[in-house]
Amino acid sequence: MSQQRNVWFRGFPSAESATTGTDSGAECELVCFPHAGGSAAYWKSLAVALAPTVDVVAVQYPGRLDRLAEPPVEDLHLLADLITDALGPPGERPRALLGHSMGASLAYEVAVRLARRPGDEPQLLVVSARRGPAAARGRNRDWPVGDAELVRRIRGLGGTDAMVLDDPDWLELVLPALRGDYRALASYEDTPGRPLSCPVVALAGNRDQEATVEEIRTWGEQTSGDFRTRVFEGGHFFLNDHAGDVIDLIRGLLPTRAG
Repeated sequence: MSQQRNVWFRGFPSAESATTGTDSGAECELVCFPHAGGSAAYWKSLAVALAPTVDVVAVQYPGRLDRLAEPPVEDLHLLADLITDALGPPGERPRALLGHSMGASLAYEVAVRLARRPGDEPQLLVVSARRGPAAARGRNRDWPVGDAELVRRIRGLGGTDAMVLDDPDWLELVLPALRGDYRALASYEDTPGRPLSCPVVALAGNRDQEATVEEIRTWGEQTSGDFRTRVFEGGHFFLNDHAGDVIDLIRGLLPTRAG
């Protein structure tokens, strides 16, 4: 396993391709991108549910868990460049990308970069709880700047254990990554145009004020391929409340070797 791949990706049951460069025999590779402040561990339950037919490989951003000593990358385009460079070719089986919230923007940027490599465009992009680039332009700079405001915003989104936000020691550990991720979002401008040809599926929570259903639907402007939207009951972290339904949906969407 190369050191570069080992740094960026965390494998779960059946996840071999991106972490070792080998083919485990799974039908598809699914590369998952966590939300702002999140870690690769967010995708563990999805990985266990989809194994062994799908290799779920989660990205581990700098500045958290086993990369805590590294400074966060505060530029989403640079982060996408680094992750794309670390991804090897998909091999004989198809590759799909899945991102939630900030991870959706990052998955999109990585998909754009992979599409520039002959034969490497992913066969599916799934974006969740993130407004499409057309709806986000000019609005990203309104992110919180102070720690108190940042914590209030994270608390309001749900998805983060209140114990972490209420404990000063835990908060001291997670705040640097949160600050870095939100700074990256504040400065982010998407790659313009319609750079993808792969299918894009956008997932939305019907009560998510961070990314409304109407804003989610603008993801269709980023691809010349098929586009569809699936709306779930819930807020920004609707994935947590509908894990089984989301897993079934993703299982049905993923391409296979024969497909």
